[in-house]
Amino acid sequence: MSTVSPSVVQYGRRQGSSRKVHSAEVKTKPGQPIDLRQVTVLPRSEWLRLQDSLNQVNKHKESLIEAAKQREAMHMRSKEVVKNWTNTIAGQRQKKLEAKKIREEIEEEERKRIDIEEAKFQQQKRKEAIERAKTLQYYQADRVKGFHSALLLTEVLKEREAQIELKRRKQNASKDVDKEVLAMIACKEEEALQQEQQKALEKKQECLAVAESLKQQMKEHDRAEEQEKMEHRKEAEELQRLRQLHLWEQSMLEQKKQEEKRNIMRAHQKHLADRDIIQAIEAQKQDQEEDRRRLFADAKEKMMKLRKEKEAELFRGIQRHREAIIERLAAQRQEQTSNEEELISKAVAEAEAKRVRQQREKDEMKAAMLKSIAAHREATLQEKEHREQEEKQTAAELLNVKKEADSIFLEKQQLKAQKMKEYAKTLQDTYVHQMAEKRELGKRMTQEQQKFEASKAKLIAEEEKRFQQYAKHVIQTATAAQRNTYPLHKAAREGIGGGLGPVFGGVRPSYLVHDESGVQMPNYVSSTTQDIKELNETIDIHQSKKRLGFTW
Repeated sequence: MSTVSPSVVQYGRRQGSSRKVHSAEVKTKPGQPIDLRQVTVLPRSEWLRLQDSLNQVNKHKESLIEAAKQREAMHMRSKEVVKNWTNTIAGQRQKKLEAKKIREEIEEEERKRIDIEEAKFQQQKRKEAIERAKTLQYYQADRVKGFHSALLLTEVLKEREAQIELKRRKQNASKDVDKEVLAMIACKEEEALQQEQQKALEKKQECLAVAESLKQQMKEHDRAEEQEKMEHRKEAEELQRLRQLHLWEQSMLEQKKQEEKRNIMRAHQKHLADRDIIQAIEAQKQDQEEDRRRLFADAKEKMMKLRKEKEAELFRGIQRHREAIIERLAAQRQEQTSNEEELISKAVAEAEAKRVRQQREKDEMKAAMLKSIAAHREATLQEKEHREQEEKQTAAELLNVKKEADSIFLEKQQLKAQKMKEYAKTLQDTYVHQMAEKRELGKRMTQEQQKFEASKAKLIAEEEKRFQQYAKHVIQTATAAQRNTYPLHKAAREGIGGGLGPVFGGVRPSYLVHDESGVQMPNYVSSTTQDIKELNETIDIHQSKKRLGFTW
């Protein structure tokens, strides 16, 4: 039994007293019930101290922090007041910094102005270089080269005309010389006839001299004709060389066209190969996506198996815990039973000894023993009830743990389903976005193609206009110089390209003959063409039917 009286009310720990002793005073024995009347009353200051200790409140530290904040705020106010003073070292330093900043800004503005002027100068130089390069590139174009070849041909024709005129003048001069010689011969013959009889010898000598002079003239005439023939051959060779040069230039242009066609074909084949590669890559991506989905399904199945195994393991653990509790309770009950038997036997022995020694106190001792047994029985029953309550509480806690585990598992499953739903929605949104991007890309490519065609047509028109202006200026200059402008007009025809066909989209194509020669078809219509057309085209349908064997 406790040594403290139930009516005693204990207050807080006195100064100098021991905590262990005080705490021992309020404890009760394990076998006795707790008396609620034994209450320890604490003072207000001690209660506030305990509350502050539990809530981790340190008023001294808070007061120090508040004082530091006040000092910091006062320091900042002092700095705000002092920073605008001009008669301090900091103010003078601030003035110097501001002056330096203004000076640096002025220098930076000057540098910017110089950089802008330098950029303008460099831009002008680049513009001039670009214009010069464009002019050189324009002169290197095939069409301009062809026009320059035609201009060279006009100069050659003009030179030939000058040579023909020189030849004609030479022929006229030789004819005048022959007439003068004949007149001189006639005059000399008349003189010879008049003086034939008188000066026969002189006349014979004169005739011989005239004959010799005629021979010399004839030889000179033959030499002149031979020289003219040689000049004619030289002119023919020069024309042949120019013709071969012209044919060589045409063949080079044709080779360039063929090379461009082959390049276009190679580019097209490369585009087809790239498209096949892209399709293969897309197919590979789809296979990878399918593998990823299959791996995800396998992982999900494995997780389900692991979850079932975890649930089984948790259930087995709960069962083991329950069995351990039951075994522990059985052991405690058995120990209590053995203790009770021991006490009863001891009490019986003591009673028997007391009965032998003191017969008079038998009834009193019996009553005291019965009273002790009743108290022990009551404490045992209370302990049993307490254990039953603990078992019920343990079972309730296990049930709550199981319910909590079930709720956590359900939440995880719901969260997993929500994630799968969000992933599917995200995947669908991604597909929709990709389809929209693909459609937008197709539209943009179509618009870019249309813009490219429009810009190409515009560039072709501008190039045609520029070429026609240049050709017109050259033709006017050649006309003023009395040149033959037919080759220039032929080279300055409308349409880009060296073909003989009609103009389509600003381009004059070439139509080649379908045979081994591969020459370009002419653009004129002959009688042979009309005859072939009449043979292959029939105006009268009945005549066509008769030719095919129909009788109706």
